[in-house]
Amino acid sequence: MAVIIFIIVLWYSGLFFQTFFLHRYAAHQTFKMSKFGEKLCYVLTWVTQGSNYLSAYGYGVMHRLHHAYADTEKDPHSPKYDANLFAMMWRTKKIYQQINDQKAKIEEKFTKNVPQWRGFDRFASSWGSRIGWAVLYTVFFYFFATAWWQWLLLPVAYMMAPIHGVIINWFGHIYGYVNFKVSDTSKNLLRFDWLMMGEAYHNNHHKHGGRANFGGVRWHEIDVTYCIMILLDKMKLIKLNPVAVVKREI
Repeated sequence: MAVIIFIIVLWYSGLFFQTFFLHRYAAHQTFKMSKFGEKLCYVLTWVTQGSNYLSAYGYGVMHRLHHAYADTEKDPHSPKYDANLFAMMWRTKKIYQQINDQKAKIEEKFTKNVPQWRGFDRFASSWGSRIGWAVLYTVFFYFFATAWWQWLLLPVAYMMAPIHGVIINWFGHIYGYVNFKVSDTSKNLLRFDWLMMGEAYHNNHHKHGGRANFGGVRWHEIDVTYCIMILLDKMKLIKLNPVAVVKREI
């Protein structure tokens, strides 16, 4: 039971900082927060993503490229241009690494105001950090796994952030329903997004990229992350941009 709880906590905590900090803040800047809050989010992203930590700069720039070139040859991840999801994941990894290492030529419009903490990113992205977290996960399983099949979840812990990404960037462009006609294949993967905390409303997001609320179009589209963001806004820990509110359109 402890292993199941551990995986659930890792899944949702890591996913929250990916969608809240990396996606809605770094890439789209749908809200503002203090420099202290930004630095705290870096640390909490590292704590919750652990061995598969993603930098706000690398993720933010790459995601802007995805929106600009969705489902074209310049898209960092598209089912249209990759033979399978593993090929897409590998290509995404290489592009992310080139951006994060400042080795890719990127237009200024894609990097403008994307947060960057180079020193911390070097530490959190280092092999020492990644292997250290992997060892901690393995030790936890050693002490708390009570059945052989629970060990099958250990690779999920190692690779959770890429798994989050492939669910949306692969399956979210193949399966689901469409609220809006857009120039790409983005779809709303789940009607009730209990799994991805609002990220599964991918078609809505591609239509209104600047909005903090990915749901809210149909009655069942409840964006859990956005609900948390409303609370944080009321507590004055963040300040939502005016375009954050989505009126029901269907």
